[in-house]
Amino acid sequence: MKSQVIVEFGAPLKEMEAPTPSPQGSEILIKVDNAGVCHSDVHIHDGYFSLGGGNKLPLANIKFPHTMGHEIEGEVVAVGPQVRDVKTGTRYAVFPWIGCGECAACKRGEENLCARPRQIGCSANVPGGYSTHVIVPHPKYLLDYGKTNPSLAAAYMCSGLTAFGAMKKVGKLGPDDPVVVLGCGGVGMMGVQFAKSLFGRGPIAADIDEGRLDAAKKAGAVATYNTSETGIAKKFMAETGGAYAVVDFVGSEATFAFANSILRKGGRIIVVGLFGGAMQMPIPMFPLKPMSIIGSFVGSLAEAQEMMEIVRAGKVDPIPYQTRPLAQATQTLDDLRHGKIVGRVVLQP
Repeated sequence: MKSQVIVEFGAPLKEMEAPTPSPQGSEILIKVDNAGVCHSDVHIHDGYFSLGGGNKLPLANIKFPHTMGHEIEGEVVAVGPQVRDVKTGTRYAVFPWIGCGECAACKRGEENLCARPRQIGCSANVPGGYSTHVIVPHPKYLLDYGKTNPSLAAAYMCSGLTAFGAMKKVGKLGPDDPVVVLGCGGVGMMGVQFAKSLFGRGPIAADIDEGRLDAAKKAGAVATYNTSETGIAKKFMAETGGAYAVVDFVGSEATFAFANSILRKGGRIIVVGLFGGAMQMPIPMFPLKPMSIIGSFVGSLAEAQEMMEIVRAGKVDPIPYQTRPLAQATQTLDDLRHGKIVGRVVLQP
């Protein structure tokens, strides 16, 4: 098999050839047809997450060479001896957020929150989808995507699930409870779609880029706000009365500050993005406002299955996407790093 691998943090990916693995036990070998490129891949490629003030969280557990790619769709080409009811030639999307199966989080069905994860393409020594082939440890991680475009099916495994899991944390809305999607990149656009499906109406979209705001409006956002404009927070408060929930798909100091500035009493900020930075707030503001700050990390296998039911039923519109050859993985990471991509890029080996 051929893969695009990290051999040094920040350096261009290299093509590597290796023997195609044979599935053992309950494993399945997938021939990768589509592998989405995610902002998390940018952070893994960089080798750290920014914590603000020049501080970094290094990804010291990643061993080289490392194959990224956790948004995967492809064809079953071989199965281990313990696998039943999975036929070669069938195609699936792959749930990558796999845990140890033994800890408290895994036992309550939240493998995505496992402290000893085996996440495909993200965890050390677990190769991902920037390759012609990938091993999946068990059939339960294969998801039927119906008649969905296969490239989009791949993207749903992170950007879709991340948006869906975050929107589920918004909770029950009243008739006058605005939800704001902050950051309208690939994941944010998925957020617009799932907000429409879950809440029966589109969210408000906020971003610094007019092109992304225009795309969000076309996708169903009920209003848009350019956060780079002077006085935009005051305008937002005057026109809406404040947001009940802000889902921050960027996760930067600037976006968190904006989210806090437009939040009404009793509201919640759901932080999804990993751009980086730090925040500081007076503790009395939590009970006085009162407000909630919630972190959201992708979603569980059960949430992925629930999401795919909605997707298969055609209840969400496709986001903008483009496909590129696997050999363009490095260029795609750079384009994503510099904000040059609207929607999603999916690599095709």
